[in-house]
Amino acid sequence: MKPYHWESHHGNFGDDLNLWLWDFLLPGLRDVHPDVLLVGVGTVLNDVLFPPGQRKLVIGSGYGYGAVPDTSNPDLWDIRCVRGEMTAAKLGLAPEKGIVDPAVMVTEMPEFQNLQKIYKKTFVPHWESAEFGMWDTVCEPAGLTYLDPRGEAKSVIKQIAQSEMIVAESMHGAILADAFRVPWVAVSTSQSINSFKWSDWAGSVGVTYEPRYIPVSTRAEAAKKGSKFWGMSFPPPPPPVIVEHTSAAPHDDGDVLVRAETQRPLRKLAKQVLAAPSILALWQASRAEPRLSPDGRLEERKERFQAVLETVKRDYF
Repeated sequence: MKPYHWESHHGNFGDDLNLWLWDFLLPGLRDVHPDVLLVGVGTVLNDVLFPPGQRKLVIGSGYGYGAVPDTSNPDLWDIRCVRGEMTAAKLGLAPEKGIVDPAVMVTEMPEFQNLQKIYKKTFVPHWESAEFGMWDTVCEPAGLTYLDPRGEAKSVIKQIAQSEMIVAESMHGAILADAFRVPWVAVSTSQSINSFKWSDWAGSVGVTYEPRYIPVSTRAEAAKKGSKFWGMSFPPPPPPVIVEHTSAAPHDDGDVLVRAETQRPLRKLAKQVLAAPSILALWQASRAEPRLSPDGRLEERKERFQAVLETVKRDYF
């Protein structure tokens, strides 16, 4: 059995944790049923991602993009549970099948337990914001630690657990924060954010998704998201131009380095001035009343999810 992993060129810890989480939850899964694809963490339930003739075992996945898949053939689809009741309704399943996102089970792994708090307030953007924005530059004057969701999954998760508060545009930033009992605030830099998947998970643990809006931080980010930067719309950025290396006249490298070092702080300051609305909004979000699901609700969902895992072990191992 092979866990499905939606692999992106940029990396995203919420998808990448599929590479190792299932070996902990279902030890030995790779040695049984090579014809079965385990579909786990991610908003991946649509009609295009999976090989049509392959048997799929669904444990906790969510719907949110594309067309709803036809899951009526039991020879191809074994759906044990999904992320929440909204996904269950979309797929025509009983509400009881909507349990929780499997990522909450990361907290059961010994390597993520008893971690020391190191960071006060941490911002976890959506991967798209990380790629096209300059949120590391924005976080500094806003008083937050920046956490790139494209980083190595275990490192990202540990930093979430070691924070005292999380400001999350990344849904799995909030999911992992809540699982580690770290208070969190949801934010969004796009008015067209996919709120379905957030609400699906939030409902499963008894909270409401009500994000605070944060303006985009750069023109490139505005162009990518179809939003505005300082009230203006911008076209998508052009692809990078690859220039062949050619020999040039000798020059004083030391002189160039001095000028670059002198200009760098000024450029950073100029960027922060342009991103002032983002800085202010992120600062305000970091001081908003954070959310946390009820302890009892989360534990109840984890127990139900563990019970599902036991049925999988019984039927597949």
